[in-house]
Amino acid sequence: MTRRLLLAALAAASIGSAWAEDFTNFRVMSPPLALDLARATLEACRQRGFQVAVTVVDRFGVTQVLLRDALAGAHTPDTAAGKARAAVSFRTSTEELSAATQAGQLNSAIRHLPGYVFLGGGVPVESAGSIVGGVGVSGAPGGAEDDACARAGISAVEDRLAF
Repeated sequence: MTRRLLLAALAAASIGSAWAEDFTNFRVMSPPLALDLARATLEACRQRGFQVAVTVVDRFGVTQVLLRDALAGAHTPDTAAGKARAAVSFRTSTEELSAATQAGQLNSAIRHLPGYVFLGGGVPVESAGSIVGGVGVSGAPGGAEDDACARAGISAVEDRLAF
């Protein structure tokens, strides 16, 4: 009986370690952190005189928060979400992706993916070297300004992103 229990325990231990390799642990932003990031980003744009929409997505590109200033254009919520989604999916800013996906470039075809926007203003959010989400901004006069607002919002909460 003791031998059977020992063999069963060894088998369970070996199965348990195999199962552990079949799963990945990851971090996600809490709703309060995502909301604070969106607010800080919106405020950064307001201080620059811009009426924008800000979208914060989780690591999978699903919207967690959407804020839109009263005078931001009707297109800005969808555009901000597409930028945030692209930044998370491709793990780089849409400012960089904008140049890499121009007509004639090797990666130009990805511009045709539905729901993704490859204009400046989408920035991945990292914590301890892992992507935990993304922020997208639309409505400032140009992608560089949208990008600057997104980065200012991230900077405002970076102490909460650190381990």
